Amino acid sequence: MIHPAYQDDTFLADVAATRSDTDRLHVWWLGQSGFLVAWAGRHLLLDPYLSDSLTRKYAGTDKPHVRMSERVIAPGRLDFVDVVTSSHNHTDHLDPDTLQPLARVNVGLRLVCARANLAEALSRSGLDPAQVVSLDPDEPPRAVDIGVFKLHAVPAAHETIERDTAGRYRFVGYVVQAGPFTIYHSGDTVLYDGQVERLRPFRPDLALLPINGRAPERRVAGNLWGREAAQLAKDIGAGLAVPCHYDMFAFNTATPDEFVTECRRLAQPFRVLRQGERLSLAARA
Repeated sequence: MIHPAYQDDTFLADVAATRSDTDRLHVWWLGQSGFLVAWAGRHLLLDPYLSDSLTRKYAGTDKPHVRMSERVIAPGRLDFVDVVTSSHNHTDHLDPDTLQPLARVNVGLRLVCARANLAEALSRSGLDPAQVVSLDPDEPPRAVDIGVFKLHAVPAAHETIERDTAGRYRFVGYVVQAGPFTIYHSGDTVLYDGQVERLRPFRPDLALLPINGRAPERRVAGNLWGREAAQLAKDIGAGLAVPCHYDMFAFNTATPDEFVTECRRLAQPFRVLRQGERLSLAARA
């Protein structure tokens, strides 16, 4: 098993250590596509998966979800979270065993989800409807302000652009603005027409991108390959690119080597994080 850089008490101590550092943006990788973001003393969780629900669900099947990495933190210990997101309905992005413990320890927690997935988000989270905000990239509201964070929904293609019967996107990503900082969290996606044009005006300081790629034999929807993630980060003018969605399940992973090689070739700044590790950013000039 892969051991996180910081875990349990040491992870919480690292989060606490940033609370007096209000000039920088702090981001921790929690595994898969999950990230904790801290800005100005407030906290946002992006697509957290902090349970073993998928391992239990697929135990004894022909598609076992064998964990490669230990969990960074139990969700019930994160009692300081203001906002949590879900980019789509796959359990590693909308996990009841993560969301319900979070809701119990965070009174007033807000969940942001794709409008097409609102009913499922309400069911799995157990939150009051007043605590759940649904966004769609093509119909208002496309963005929401919650405390110090502003979240914009953008399309994602996993592996194609999919819409519900009302024409709303089933897969989205989020552009998050926090003070002078902008983060692009793609959710699960591949490249699609118009993606760069939508994202480039945001000029993200940080792009959080999946790199596990696409392999039909896995029998799951795929994502960007490492080389594609590097190119996307370059094309949208990302200040820094961070890979994710690997080293969680043995059947659906990749190494960051291709991503690193391509970032270096393109002169795209990047950082490869260990799970539980923090990245701290100063505002760009």
